[in-house]
Amino acid sequence: MKQRDLFLIGNTTDELGGVTAWTHQMARLFTAQGHRVHVLGVHEAELKMPLPDDLGYPVTPLYPHHPRSPRRLGGLRGLNLAERRREAVRIADKKRAVAKLSGILADARPGSVVIATQVWPMEWLREVDTSRLRVVGMSHESFAYSRACHRYHWIKRHYPHVDRWLALTQEDADIWIHEGLDNVGHMPNALAHLPAVPSPRTEKVVASIGRLADQKGVDMLLDTWAKVAPWRPDWELRIHGAGADEPQLRAQCTELGLNASVRWMGRTSDVPGVLAGSSVFVQSSRGEGFPLALMEAMASAVPCAAFDCAPGVREIVRDGEDGLLAPVGDIDALADRLLRLTGNPRLRDDMGERARVNVQRFSQEHVLDLWEELFELLER
Repeated sequence: MKQRDLFLIGNTTDELGGVTAWTHQMARLFTAQGHRVHVLGVHEAELKMPLPDDLGYPVTPLYPHHPRSPRRLGGLRGLNLAERRREAVRIADKKRAVAKLSGILADARPGSVVIATQVWPMEWLREVDTSRLRVVGMSHESFAYSRACHRYHWIKRHYPHVDRWLALTQEDADIWIHEGLDNVGHMPNALAHLPAVPSPRTEKVVASIGRLADQKGVDMLLDTWAKVAPWRPDWELRIHGAGADEPQLRAQCTELGLNASVRWMGRTSDVPGVLAGSSVFVQSSRGEGFPLALMEAMASAVPCAAFDCAPGVREIVRDGEDGLLAPVGDIDALADRLLRLTGNPRLRDDMGERARVNVQRFSQEHVLDLWEELFELLER
C-alpha cells in the first residue's frame, strides 16, 4: 500500500458535530495506515468538540474565528467609508488564509490527496494551485437537504472541478448524476466503535444524541415524547447534546409538562457509556447524511426509532428488521415506533441483536479498503 499525504479540510477543525467526529475518526485511521495526515478547517469553532491534546497529526485552522462574508457592494456609488474598510479587511484576511493553505499544500509529496469534507472550503481551495494533487469533494448530508439550502448551488459551482466527489449513498449519487455531474461516486461513513459488550437493555431509558439545532429536530422529539410519556410513565427520555436552541427547547419541554420524564444531559464524550445505559435510541432529524450516532447505537445493540429523513438512514436501518423508521415529520408515527419498542422487551432484544450484527457491514476495515481503492483509481 502506497503511503500518501492526505489533507482533510472542512468548515472547522473542532466544531461539536458529526462531520468533525468523522474527520478525526478518518484522520486516526489514515494515520494508522501509514499515511501522513493534516486536518485543516476554515476557522476555529465557538461550540467545540473535546479533543485530545496529542492527536498524532497536525490540525490547522485558516482563521481564528468565522471569516467575514463578502459584501454585495454593486459598485462604489453610495458606498460608505466603513463598508469599504470592512471589505478591504475581509479581502486581506482571505489572501492571508489562501497563502497559508497554499504553503501547507506546497510540501505535499506526489500522489497526495486533498479531501474537502464539506463544500464551503472549496472557496479557498480553488484559489490554490492543486495541479500536483488530486482533489476529492464530499457532502455529509443528503441531496434533499442540500437542495433545500444554499449548499446545492455551492456544490453545482465547485464540485464539477474536483477529480471525484462523493455522496454518502448510491441513491444520492444517482440523483447528482441526473443533475448533470459526471464525477460522482459514493462513500459510506465507517462504524466508529464496536463495544465488546452490548447494552443489556435493562434500563427504561430512551436516548437521543445530537446538537440542539433545528436540523436535529429535537422540537419534534419533544412533541413525540408528549404522546409517549403518558403511556410509559416509568420511562425516561435523556437528551444528550448542546447548542443554541437549548433555551427554547427547555421552555417547550416545560410547556408540554415533560420535565418529570425528560433529562437534559448536556454534551457527552462517552457515547458508548450513554448507549450502555439505554434500551432504545431515537433520532428525530429533519435531515441527515450517514449518521454516526445511529450506527453507534446499533453497534451497542440498542434498537432505533428514527425519521426516514435521508437515504443514509434507510441504508443503515433495515426497517422492521433491525430498527423502526417513520415518515419524516410524522410525530404520531414516531410515537408509535417508540411505544412499540418501549412496550415489547422481546422486540427490543431481537431488533437490538440484529442491529449489532447488521451494522458491522460498515466496519472501519471495509471503509478503509474503499478509500484505498479510490486513491489508487485517482492515480491512474
